[in-house]
Parts: sequence; structure tokens; C-alpha cells
Amino acid sequence: MAKRGHRPSVAGPGRPRFYGRHPVLAALENPERVVRKMWGTREALAHLDIPSSIPVTYADAADLGRLVPGDAPHQGLVAEVDPLEDMWLGDLLAQGEGDRRPLILLDQVTDPHNVGAILRSAAAFDALGIVTQDRHSPPESGTVARAASGALETVPWVRVVNLARAMDEIAEAGFWRVGLTGHAEATLADTIGQNRIALVLGAEGEGMRQNTETHCDQLAKLPISPKVESLNVSNAAAIALYAIAVRG
Repeated sequence: MAKRGHRPSVAGPGRPRFYGRHPVLAALENPERVVRKMWGTREALAHLDIPSSIPVTYADAADLGRLVPGDAPHQGLVAEVDPLEDMWLGDLLAQGEGDRRPLILLDQVTDPHNVGAILRSAAAFDALGIVTQDRHSPPESGTVARAASGALETVPWVRVVNLARAMDEIAEAGFWRVGLTGHAEATLADTIGQNRIALVLGAEGEGMRQNTETHCDQLAKLPISPKVESLNVSNAAAIALYAIAVRG
């Protein structure tokens, strides 16, 4: 191990840095995740079982603060990791064959906090996974991992080139594609029935694109009060996943 006070190094190319206890521990516990190096305070590292193959640097809180963006709450732990290997949509659909776990599709949701929060809700309600476009969604990052609170390591995340084409494949796998939008006539409870649900959510502010809406089997809304114009996409996802989980 390097001595305390060792100057923080620059992140490797394409390697995100995770920070905070939950994201770092989840990364260490994920056999599919390669952790390249770690930094931490002596107190935070004291009770961790870190493989000897991972270089570890002791650092004080101020040093760690320079490794993460802004005032991010690192809780004394930072890890540099390799992004997870890409997953094919067909492989994800095969994993869910025979069960009713919902699938989440995000149409150009770019805010990493929202994507992380949706991953966390997906883990809480046992969703099959999430599907996003590769060019219009955030990469793996410390922000996503922090908001996901460990779920980035457990919820499959498929990136596709063409979302509409992916929606066709999802329909062929037996999913009923329900798009959440405030201008729908029916509520979510009216539309989900006992189907295998692929829940489609649009971008912050703009909502779903027209082409995405036309690839949904049905559009639905959440029955929110007229005092509120809309919900944050991550809040809407959590409520919808709950509704799917408790349907009769």
C-alpha cells in the first residue's frame, strides 16, 4: 500500500470512479466488476476485505475530495473500476422468460441522478432490467452508482442503438409495452392487467418521442393531483413499478 498522503492519480481512460460506501462495496462484491484501484481513509478501509490484487492507497478526506466531483459524499471510499461488459437485449429477454418481472425502457433519459434512482427502484421491485439508447443515456459513473446505491451492480442495463427496433423485439418476447405520459386517457391501473409489462418512460421535460409512443401497445398516466403538472421521471418509475408489483 502507498503511504498516506500519496498524490491522487488521474483516472484511467474510460474508467469511472465510484464513491461512497454502498457503491464501492457493491462493486467489490460483484464478480463481473473489475476494480482497478482504491483509495480510502484508514477508518473506512479498516474492516473491508479487499483482494490483494487491488492496489489501495490511504488518503485523508481532503485528498479523496479531489478524486470526486464537487462536494460528492465519498464517505472515505473511492474506487476506480472498469465499466461492465455490454449485455445483449436477447440475453436479457431470455433471462426473464417464464416470469412476469417488468422491464423498463428509458427514451433519452440523460440525467445520471435519475437513471441511478431508476436502477435503485428497479432493484427494489425486482425488475428484469433497464433498456436505454447508447447515445442518449449517461455512461456508468460515480453519480449513477451513488444514486443507484449498489443497484448498478445487480440490475442488468442494456444499451441499444435503435429503441424502436428494440421495442419490436420486446413485443415479440411477449411484453405489453405501456408508455407513461400525462396526456393519456387511461390510468396505469387500467392498462397493466396480468400482462408482462415493458414500462416506457420519456426524457425529463420532453417526455417520450412520437416514434416511441407509436411503438407502445398502450399509453397510460398516473392519477396525480391537478395541483402538480408532472412527476420527476425517477419518481414516476418507482410509483409505476410499485403498481405493477401489487396488482391483483
